[in-house]
Amino acid sequence: MVGVTGTLVLAGTPIGDTADAPPRLAAELERADVVAAEDTRRLRRLTQALGVHTRGRVVSYFEGNESARTPELVEALENGSRVLLVTDAGMPSVSDPGYRLVAACVEKDIKVTAVPGPSAVLTALALSGLPVDRFCFEGFLPRKAGERLGRLREVADERRTLVYFEAPHRLDDTLAAMAEVFGAERRAAVCRELTKTYEEVKRGPLKDLAVWAAEGVRGEITVVVEGAPESGPSDLDAAELVRRVQVREEAGERRKEAIAAVAAETGLPKREVFDAVVAAKNAARQSPADGKGLS
Repeated sequence: MVGVTGTLVLAGTPIGDTADAPPRLAAELERADVVAAEDTRRLRRLTQALGVHTRGRVVSYFEGNESARTPELVEALENGSRVLLVTDAGMPSVSDPGYRLVAACVEKDIKVTAVPGPSAVLTALALSGLPVDRFCFEGFLPRKAGERLGRLREVADERRTLVYFEAPHRLDDTLAAMAEVFGAERRAAVCRELTKTYEEVKRGPLKDLAVWAAEGVRGEITVVVEGAPESGPSDLDAAELVRRVQVREEAGERRKEAIAAVAAETGLPKREVFDAVVAAKNAARQSPADGKGLS
């Protein structure tokens, strides 16, 4: 019918055990006019495991062709097609292809719906044993050491539980960097191969987990890290105030803004934070060989 647009369906797929596939997934796979899959070979294995057949056209939709293929899928949707988007595991758009297509559909006023399914983020969070009332998902950290440290410093004072994805061959370096920035005793959990045969959840202080990971870890990894502890004004010395200002400056804030932000989060007068920063700056000037403070 002219003027009637189709529907984009974001479908969650199993993160390990195919028995976790949501019941609606099979029906949507058979119903879709177009199935956009991150890996068409994995899609084929999934449909075989579920015992379903796709009647619609199957196309690849992954990081390398996401920008180029999005207009094609939008055009199909504008012509009334029902497009099903699936990734290798979990929900589309969550560290996987999908965001560009959803944004394009929203702009064109095309209906977008979802088939809720398994999520490594929520599964790891639930199994971690860490607070789950407030959390934030940080995805994958940068591969380069300097950029990775910078990203971690941005959330060093984040009080919500943090969730990350990481490649197994970078896990030991990442945990060591977390111990350096967040503190060696900060609690964390490394969740490996969730819902699969060799599922494992390793819990402990970051320093211990870094030592464990140095021996080599395999599989798909999700890391959950405890948020920064709440500190009252009486618990903070001048050095800690200076450190917090430095973290914010390294993340791109101007010093004046960083001082105001630290004062707001600690409940201290801005003057007290400012004085601590000035004292550290003067001390660094007087001892240039040892000074690593503010410049």
